[in-house]
Amino acid sequence: MKSMNYYTLLVFAPLLVVTGVAGFLLPETLMSGAPAYNIFHILFGAFGLILVYFKKDPPIRGFNISFGLIDLYQAAASFLHLYPENLFRWRTGDDVLHIVIGAALVLIGLTRRERAV
Repeated sequence: MKSMNYYTLLVFAPLLVVTGVAGFLLPETLMSGAPAYNIFHILFGAFGLILVYFKKDPPIRGFNISFGLIDLYQAAASFLHLYPENLFRWRTGDDVLHIVIGAALVLIGLTRRERAV
C-alpha cells in the first residue's frame, strides 16, 4: 500500500529537480537565478527521487515533514531579512509559495493514512 506521502513526493521530487535546472536556464526575471538556491532544489529533488524509488514510508514521511519545515523556515527568514538579499534573491511571491508548500508538506507528512492500490 502506498501512502499520500509517497504520492506527494512522487510528484514533488521531480518538480524540485526541474525547478533547480530551470533556475540555471531561464532568465532571472522568471527565476531567482541564485546558484545556491538552484543547487539546493536539485539535490533535495534527487534525494526525494531516491526515497520514492525505495518506497519506504517512514523516510518519505520524514522527508515531507523536514522539507516542509525547511520551506517554512526559509519563508520566515526571507521575510525577516535574515539572509543577505543577494544570496538567494527571494521575492514576496517566493515567500508565499514556500509557506503554502511548507505547510502542505508538513500536514501531509503528519498523516499516516494509507490507501489500497
